[in-house]
Amino acid sequence: MATEEIQNSAVAQPPPPASSLPHYPEMIMAAIEALKDKNSSDKSAISSYIESTYTDLPEAHSTLLSHHLDQLKQSGQLVLVQNNYMKPDPNAPPRRGRGRPPKPKATVPSGPAVGSPRPRGRPPKPRDPFAPPPPPKAKNASSGSGRPRGRPPKKAKMASASAAGGAPRGRGRPPKVKPAVAPVGC
Repeated sequence: MATEEIQNSAVAQPPPPASSLPHYPEMIMAAIEALKDKNSSDKSAISSYIESTYTDLPEAHSTLLSHHLDQLKQSGQLVLVQNNYMKPDPNAPPRRGRGRPPKPKATVPSGPAVGSPRPRGRPPKPRDPFAPPPPPKAKNASSGSGRPRGRPPKKAKMASASAAGGAPRGRGRPPKVKPAVAPVGC
């Protein structure tokens, strides 16, 4: 019997009447416009204005307010500056993201390929127009010392290891040799 009464009372209750409250984003925008604070309005001022203006607010008013303020901030309809919410200035430049901005891309002119303005490397020495031309260089000719340029190649290690004593040495520092100590006493 008790379960029938509970079911009948649940079915008999009319659905809650549709509240005459506007949606939260509309209430928030109206609160910010009505407060007309120079430095914008913080969350508590917006909440107190909505509570004083509208009746029959839900029990989760503060949670709903926080949720809708975050949504409006992420969509760009509100700007959060030092914990104060304000409408974005339409004349303000767009906010840039974190990090260093990318370098501007150089525009490539259409048409024939344009070479670099200067060749790479050190410029040649000025030539005397009346001097005789230099003799052609031979490929194997060196600057006169008889040795080729650069560092000489390393010698093979196998030949030096086998000539030294036979067994190759191990890695690391060799152990310290302790001198033999004669027993003390006569």
